Amino acid sequence: MSSRDDLPHCVVFDSGMGGLTIVQELAAVGFAGRVSYAADTGFFPYGEKSDEDLIRRVPALCRALVEAADPDILVIACNTASTLALEVTRAVVDIPVVGTVPAIKPAAKATQTGVIGVLATPGTLRRAYTQALVDAFARHCRVLSHGSLKLVELAERFQVGEAVEREEICGELEALLSQSGGDEMDQIVLACTHFPLLRQELVACALEGVNFIDSGQAIARRVMSLLGQDLRASSEASLSPDRLLTTGASPSLERMIKAGAMSGFTEHHQIDFDDPASRA
Repeated sequence: MSSRDDLPHCVVFDSGMGGLTIVQELAAVGFAGRVSYAADTGFFPYGEKSDEDLIRRVPALCRALVEAADPDILVIACNTASTLALEVTRAVVDIPVVGTVPAIKPAAKATQTGVIGVLATPGTLRRAYTQALVDAFARHCRVLSHGSLKLVELAERFQVGEAVEREEICGELEALLSQSGGDEMDQIVLACTHFPLLRQELVACALEGVNFIDSGQAIARRVMSLLGQDLRASSEASLSPDRLLTTGASPSLERMIKAGAMSGFTEHHQIDFDDPASRA
């Protein structure tokens, strides 16, 4: 474990603040240790970047984060990054790496109507990995999907208290629900870690009986398992926010610093990172 502290140290990494939903889940399952949060603010949002740039950037950045923070475990709290670069990242760092993938399997298992929805970024939806999950676990289902970058921005604005009209959120969800068969949908996969930040708003927009499902709890449980920790009630949790790491200026940076502070990450560092994507 970390030479600087007897407590296990976890780095949760995302393009923006969506991974804070994973930090919340870690606290809920009773993670005992330090958590640092890393946001690639200098390259946000990932959903509009090319596969090639992300495949070059994410593993190199994760290696830099491990060198800078010296964690015991790394969580890639981003569906887009995980579906592209998880295995390469595991190959370049010497600690366990937990990825994030769309919760299609549990949604397909839970549906009573046979119709499920996937709300994701366009990048996640176009990945072969996502289609492979559908083929493996949801062949018996009708799977509808909608890719939204706007919902990522709305989630970041909403999280820091900026004005967001519910109609904007409902409009993005309606693009999924209004598809043929959408009136039968009973499970919606939130396949971006930003989207659970809007869970209550999405519930208010949805038809009665629609359940929203994400991978957050499963990720937290996997971290606990790899670290050999027992699941405990959230009232017994002793998660300690450590530091916020960012990569550069962008419209997301100021919001990220504010959201990080609201979650207890008051110590902020910018890491020096030589982006291989920029040299290509």
